[in-house]
Amino acid sequence: MPIHKIKCADSSERESWDAYVSRHPEASLFHLFGWQDIIHRTYGHKTYYLMAVCGEAEAAAVRRENSSLLAENAVGILPLVHLKHVIFGNCLVSLPFLDGGGILAGSKEVEESLLCEAINLGRKTGASRIELRQERPLASCNDISAFCSESSREPLQIATRSDKVRMLLNLPESSQMLMKSFKSKLRSQIAKPLKEGLTSRTGGVELLEDFYKVFLVNMRDLGSPVHSIKLMRHVLSEFSESSKIIVIYKAKEAVAAALVVGFEKMLRNPWASSLRKYASLSPNMLLYLRVLEYACDNGYQVFDFGRSSAGEGTYKFKEQWGAVPTPLYWHYIFLDGKLPNLEGSEKERFEKATRYWQKLPLVITRVIGPSIRKHISL
Repeated sequence: MPIHKIKCADSSERESWDAYVSRHPEASLFHLFGWQDIIHRTYGHKTYYLMAVCGEAEAAAVRRENSSLLAENAVGILPLVHLKHVIFGNCLVSLPFLDGGGILAGSKEVEESLLCEAINLGRKTGASRIELRQERPLASCNDISAFCSESSREPLQIATRSDKVRMLLNLPESSQMLMKSFKSKLRSQIAKPLKEGLTSRTGGVELLEDFYKVFLVNMRDLGSPVHSIKLMRHVLSEFSESSKIIVIYKAKEAVAAALVVGFEKMLRNPWASSLRKYASLSPNMLLYLRVLEYACDNGYQVFDFGRSSAGEGTYKFKEQWGAVPTPLYWHYIFLDGKLPNLEGSEKERFEKATRYWQKLPLVITRVIGPSIRKHISL
């Protein structure tokens, strides 16, 4: 299929972009154009939303073959965010701070064209690497030399991480059926926070401060700089019709919270936290019960618990609800020709910083955390 050109889409092409996303069977929440505005407004990062479009003659041919993959002549997309910092590096990521993104295309040819354009863009911006967070593997990454020019592929190193998984749960038609689907052990665990008198609220931006109080403490305890509250505020604004905050309370104190966003038939959970000091009350059990009830009663068919590593505590927690692992494929293209240890390098590099961060007062982590977190792609 001949491609007329690949361009950087701007806000005037948002409707065309999202129309293509809504029709593509492999599209996710993270492909929507709104994330460009969310990330830029929160952290000021430069974005490159690459869109492959074909000419009118080719568009007519594509419509005859597969009209579901064509919207306003769009035949493929790749959202990219440029992160550049003297310590944290210079890279193009699709998408940072989230589990997914990456290339969405109607053919292998379009996929290859978008990948080549991303490599060329990486060269122009001085990026040392490109990260594509795919929910299916990109065949194009296996043989870039077959379709990219020699100047684009040298020096070049390719690596893929698939050790992380999404934990997906197929949902029944109603919250009443949901509880019946749980094993007796899980039901007894859910009953505990209710017996302890914990309560819940579901809402929107009016619950953001309560959500963030829990999130702030949890991130500090994990040794991680916290995201700006503006990120969640912009998500709630951008996806006002499909996002909710769910908070669990002990009396009037927020002890666990989640922010969920829906797309098509899937509800996703980008951020959730709980306070360790109340772990004995099992607030997470009530939190996820309310999240799953909300998902069922609002017509969602699948709940995505988010990213985990097989065998770790969060993996086992999600697995007990019946969630099934689905691999994530994070492709790395190293434009400087250097291939680091993907699994160990970042952890080892910041291990000491993590220990120091855990000791900081919350008032400090809230003020300086976002200025650091904005440069960390995870």
